[in-house]
Amino acid sequence: MMRGRGFFLAWWIAALGIVAWAPMGSASTGKTYHIGIVQIVEHPSLDAARKGFVDALAAHGLREGQNVRYDIRNAQGDLSTARLIAQQLVASNVDLILAIATPTAQAAAQATSTIPILITAVTDPVAARLVKSLERPGTNVTGTSDMTPVSAQLQLLKRLLPSARKVGVVYNAGEVNSQVQLELTQQAAKTLGLEVLTASASSSTDVLTAAQSLASRVDAFYVFTDNTVVSALESVIKVAEQVRKPLIVGEGDSVRRGGLATVGIDYYRLGQQTGEMALRVLNGASPAEMPIEFQKDARLVVNLAAASRMGVTIPDAILREAAEVVR
Repeated sequence: MMRGRGFFLAWWIAALGIVAWAPMGSASTGKTYHIGIVQIVEHPSLDAARKGFVDALAAHGLREGQNVRYDIRNAQGDLSTARLIAQQLVASNVDLILAIATPTAQAAAQATSTIPILITAVTDPVAARLVKSLERPGTNVTGTSDMTPVSAQLQLLKRLLPSARKVGVVYNAGEVNSQVQLELTQQAAKTLGLEVLTASASSSTDVLTAAQSLASRVDAFYVFTDNTVVSALESVIKVAEQVRKPLIVGEGDSVRRGGLATVGIDYYRLGQQTGEMALRVLNGASPAEMPIEFQKDARLVVNLAAASRMGVTIPDAILREAAEVVR
């Protein structure tokens, strides 16, 4: 009898586990999830977001080759390719789509109104017409925003170069994500006594020329999380180093690549956060009812080698505040 009770107790505990994890793996459900991932372009930040997403699912028992199958596609910066990929994923009847960056999120949302879409690296999902509101999306789309602390980044610029009056911004005018950030930049710059000079680059091959067009007219460069420019960031870094002017960037990966400094988000952690949301959706939660999430804490990252090449001395106070110093 005691053995029977023990067996029942063990079964009950296991059953609770099955209830909690049921949608998470084939061990309990026999289901293998098919998840489509579409990314607008390859660069370290977006790659990190994708890895964070996959790692978060793996941490909860969804592992490729066991109970989840990923269909990972890259649009290589081409909008028509992004739309085609989204249509193909929908035709494959995937269980969920992860759309990385605004153009791919828009392509996925245009392709389906029923399959859940998790977004990440999208600055303003409302402006991109992906959701009706941040608090209550009201569509099959939810996920995380990579809204960066633009004002804090420009304040950092002023701390590093108090004499700065004109800041050059290279961006893709055709991307909603970038239009939103440019408006924020202009608002923040005004309060700091900075004038913003812009040069648009519609593709990564245009970034070098755009940066060169600003070089003699600005005191510093600023690159926010514009996918076109970040994918060719080395071009802006090259120009900034040639004219020895500081380059403030929108997130930590860009500092590690050679940008001077940032107060920014961590894309890997943002991807993890999106993965946690995806798990809730696979558990039955409705994207329409799940608020868009933001990364709350920003990290100060500085690059000493870049500072030397750009002719900037980083004050000790900033070094002491830094969460990461790249040497």
